[in-house]
Formats: sequence, C-alpha cells, structure tokens
Amino acid sequence: MSESYLLTAIRRHLRLVLNLDNPSAMQTFLSQWHQSALTTLGLFWMAFWAFALGYLISSMVQVFVTRRRMRENLGKADARSVGLASFFGFISSSCSFAALATTRALFAKGASLIPSLAFLLASTNLVIELGIVIAIFLGWQFVVAEYLGGILLILLMWALVAVSLPKHLEKQAREHAREAEDSDDGNEDSPNWKKLLFSRKGWARVANRYVMEWHMVWRDVTVGFTVAGIIAVFVPKTFFQTLFIGAGDADPAFWQVLMQCIVGPVAAFFTFIGSMGNIPLAAVLFGNGVAFAGIMAFIFSDLVVLPVLRIQARYYGWKMALYILAVFLLILVASALLLHYGFAAFDLLPDPASAKQVVDRDFFKVDYTLFFNIGFALISAAFFVWRFFQSGMPALKTASIKEKILLALAVVALFWLAVGALLPLWTDV
Repeated sequence: MSESYLLTAIRRHLRLVLNLDNPSAMQTFLSQWHQSALTTLGLFWMAFWAFALGYLISSMVQVFVTRRRMRENLGKADARSVGLASFFGFISSSCSFAALATTRALFAKGASLIPSLAFLLASTNLVIELGIVIAIFLGWQFVVAEYLGGILLILLMWALVAVSLPKHLEKQAREHAREAEDSDDGNEDSPNWKKLLFSRKGWARVANRYVMEWHMVWRDVTVGFTVAGIIAVFVPKTFFQTLFIGAGDADPAFWQVLMQCIVGPVAAFFTFIGSMGNIPLAAVLFGNGVAFAGIMAFIFSDLVVLPVLRIQARYYGWKMALYILAVFLLILVASALLLHYGFAAFDLLPDPASAKQVVDRDFFKVDYTLFFNIGFALISAAFFVWRFFQSGMPALKTASIKEKILLALAVVALFWLAVGALLPLWTDV
C-alpha cells in the first residue's frame, strides 16, 4: 500500500467522521476550533502572571535561602513549621504549577515534607483571588467551604503523612529534588545571602533558575491548557453530568455523595485548568444538581491530575509522587464529605437553584490581569535575555520516549492554537 494512498484514506475517513463534506458541519467545526483556541489562550492569559509570580518566588527561594535557614524554620513537622508554611502559601500564588515549583524549592532546601505539602495545599486553596472567583460563580457557602476545606486538607495531610511516611522515602525524594537544582544556586551555609540579594551575581542566578522553571514545565502547560480548551468547547456539559451518580436528587444517599466525591477528581482530570479555571464548570455542575460534596471534591482536585503527577515525579521520583497522589486523594474525599455533612447539620447546604448562570468569559479586557501580565512579561523577557547572553538557552532534554511524545504533543498543540486563533483570516467563523 503506497504512502499517498494511505494518507488519502486517512483524510477521507476523517472527513466522513467529522462530516466535513457538509458545509454546515465544516463551518461548525471551524468555529469550535477557533473558540477552543481562544479559550486556551484566554485561560493562559488569566494565569500567566500567577505562573510568573510563583516561578519568581521559587527562583528567589532557591538562590537566597540557604538549606540551613530552611531547616531552622521549616525543618520540623511541628505546629510552628506547618503554620508558617501555610501562611506563606496563603500569600503566594494560586497557580498549581507555580506552587509545585516553590514547594520543590522549599523541600530541596531542607523543609520537612509535611510543611512543604502544607505550603502546596495552602497556596492552591487558601488564596484570596480564588475565594473571589468562587463567590462570583457559586456563592458564599462555597467560599466558606473553600477556606475551611483548605485548613482541613492541611490537618488531614499532617495526620496521614505523620503515621504513614517511610523515612527512607522522604530522604530519597529530597536527594532527587536537589539533583534537579543547579549546583551554583547557592551553597549550604552561605552567610552572605543579603549581599547576594543586592548583587548582580545573585540576580543572574535568579534569572537562570527562572528560565529553568519555565523550561521544565512548558510542555506540560501547553498540552494541559490546550486539552482544557478543546474539552470546554467540543465536549458537551451533559457528559460531565452523567459522571456524578445521584446528581439532581434532592436528598442523595451517602453512597451517592461518596461516589460524587470520588468522581470529582476524575472530572477534574479531564478538564485540568487549575482551580481558578475549574470554577465556572463547577458552577455548571452545581446548577445541574451535583451535590455540595461533589463540587468541593472537584474544586480540590487540581493537585491530583496527570500533569501535576508528572511534574511531581520529575521533582521527587515516581514513588514519592504516587505517595503524595494517594494522600491527596484520600484527604480531599474526606474533606469534601466532612464539609457536606457539616454544612447539612447546620442547614447551610446551598440550593442548586441559586447557582448563577455561567456565560462565555471575556478574557481579554482592561483589568488587573492586563497590567499584571504586562509587568511580569517585562520581567520574564529581561530574565530570558539575561540568561541568553550569560549562558545561552538551556538544551531541550528529550532522552526518554515519554519526553519525546510529550514534546510532539506540545508541538501539535501549538499548531492547533496558532491555526485555530488565525482561522478568521482565512474563513468566515
């Protein structure tokens, strides 16, 4: 069979499946393609400044904070360390990817695993901007549940890790995390961090780490956001409604509520855009009868999806990544159930009829996001240019078959976004 014949057969099959010979169907497909590309770009536009802020914090921690100082403040799994880590997470970024990078930096510098994970949970569940978005789409009960749930997640994680974590696993994960850092990011006990803070050499190191953080996750981010845009446009919302057993029941049984808590992470896996981006879809699910517990489990699930798992494995190794995944799954299901029945005991469960209608977002407008993005784009450009003239861009490592596949998917995603965004130049969409 010739190659040209095979390509012709594939094209014919795709046209048949997509019904592209029908002009109306073709127009619909192109319109949805354009909309999905704009949705992906819009979601990244909303998140860019948070990415940049998180990576800047991560880079500064890695350069200016010594391992000795980190061990002194967060080296123990006690109340003071967990409290400090939770506070730092509260004032940090709500972006999952950026929070992962900062958490890795803390852990590699000597912070205990429990405070490190407390920081990660706080930085993705206790931040102010997330509460504002939840209030807009879901109402005050969900805002209260988000913050109470963030505290519950930290406490349950603390208890579970304290009784289940093998010491050798934490040691291996820390060694793995340190191997990912450049050897010139600062030494173990340097007393001159203040001098480094005001030196050209110090900020050159920050620029180097900042570029490396982006270099490490850009493929995951590209693929993840592109898939989210495609699913948001092409997959009907009824698909997600059918995932939640008992949705629409006025008084679902415990087993139905439990199943919705388990399905929540599954639904989040297929729509991964982080907590901020998942809130509108959570409102749609809530308006279609998904229980309070199912919605909260869905919102809490931004740290148990495949892109996050891959990054955790890159940071700590697969054993620790799977251990953290199991811990997070258990605590998010438990937290969602406790919140549901706790609110029910005080007759505070929200009515699905009160759910606000979700409309298409206006991503690109003049607001704080625009000015934050401009500011962090200038900072990012300066760091990338600095890194380029100092030592060139980092080499693209694609040694494993998985990395090569991910790179290929990222290239396809970029093509999908570029063509989809520019479709109005060639067609009437």
